[in-house]
Amino acid sequence: MISIGEIAKQLIQQTPFLEEALIEDIINISSLARKLKPKIEEVLKKKVQIGAVIIALKRVKSNYLELPNSGLKQFVNDLGDLIVISGLMHFTFENSETIGLRQQEMIKHIGQNQSYYSVSRGIFETSIVVSNALADLINEIFKDEKQIFQKTNLSSITISLPKKRTETIGFYFYILKNLSLRKINIEELISTTNEFTIIVKNNDIDRAFSILMNIKNSEISFQSNILGNT
Repeated sequence: MISIGEIAKQLIQQTPFLEEALIEDIINISSLARKLKPKIEEVLKKKVQIGAVIIALKRVKSNYLELPNSGLKQFVNDLGDLIVISGLMHFTFENSETIGLRQQEMIKHIGQNQSYYSVSRGIFETSIVVSNALADLINEIFKDEKQIFQKTNLSSITISLPKKRTETIGFYFYILKNLSLRKINIEELISTTNEFTIIVKNNDIDRAFSILMNIKNSEISFQSNILGNT
């Protein structure tokens, strides 16, 4: 039979940021127990004591805190420079038989131009992030393609990653969680082997940069990094 603790853990994991709140001691366990008690009783199909739920939640929290951090703190300490680029646009086109040719033409025209561009091709869509200076070029080259999305007034932050990125659990979650908790909306994500780029609105760039710098300087708690291992 499933235990109270197992049900409580499942319910916590299903609620955004509740794990973090529990680990960081910013939620009252007794209050959380009262909130979860009816749902636990529904699963078990019987009444349970509030004390049993509290004990179960304390055990869940203890298990989280005992998980290894997989070197995440050292990994973050080894992050490279943060590079900010402003004045960007984001286009998304539906994939077609000719979209690849349009992409090649775009790259050929850009040539040695120092303007920023990034292309990401998915199964059904191709996204292009470029400097504002390339907007007319994109509109001309892709004029016969089906445009799904376009957005202006964007900026990017690129983080240089240590080479052990692929061996470090939880990094992306840790970065995105901290931005989300502070209500930074991420417009686009771009990743290469040793670089990680987030695209945000111009009016979010200063706060996003500050948050990432605080993370890099270890000024944000690492207790919640264990969530990357769950």
